[in-house]
Amino acid sequence: MRRVLITGANRGLGLELTRQYLERGDTVYAACRNPDAATDLKALGTTRLHLIQLDLTSEESIAQAQKAVRRHTAALDILINNAGIFPGAGPEDPAKQNLGGLTSDNALTVFKVNAVGPILVAQAFLELLKAGNKPRIISLSSGQGSLTWKASGEPYHYSASKAALNMYMRALAAEVGTYGLISVLVDPGWIRTGMGGSNAAIPPADSAKGIIRLTDQLHAEENGSFVTWQGQAVPW
Repeated sequence: MRRVLITGANRGLGLELTRQYLERGDTVYAACRNPDAATDLKALGTTRLHLIQLDLTSEESIAQAQKAVRRHTAALDILINNAGIFPGAGPEDPAKQNLGGLTSDNALTVFKVNAVGPILVAQAFLELLKAGNKPRIISLSSGQGSLTWKASGEPYHYSASKAALNMYMRALAAEVGTYGLISVLVDPGWIRTGMGGSNAAIPPADSAKGIIRLTDQLHAEENGSFVTWQGQAVPW
């Protein structure tokens, strides 16, 4: 049985990852900003599911989340940095990411959630992970964060934030590998979720299954790598 912490677990890919880990008998610490309103997450109810309040933009919230998890366990085996935002994804969202509509406030918000938040979460939970069994940190990036693959303008902030996440986690891998911990970046693909939209090619269940399989099969030499949910290398 694995002990898994998943951020952004209340919807989309995070919810599906939570469901699949629970179905195979693992214990999941499902983190989201407002657990009380996480109806779909609560519906998965089992004694192996623990809802954790976590706001990635607040260092105090991250610290409190670490204390909440520690009350249940002395170790974690897997951290999945799944939470992220894509401003402008919905028609009601005015935070556009096209040239002419860029603002520093929007940029800093996206960077705080998509890049800075995950590295602070990894930092906060490092001691619990070091005490785990074959510990792994899986950070969900995007092909949009690949400098090699980038061939469009929009979305500026999202793409830049994922490139920054890649650097943070590549740097992290260089340090945590000395503890026997493996940290990798995963492009989950274009998923049919609220963020990805209804025209996306991949059902969340398929991506989640691939990410879980990949996580189980990681070897030390893969520490610091950037791969797709199917295990194929992504260029930086």
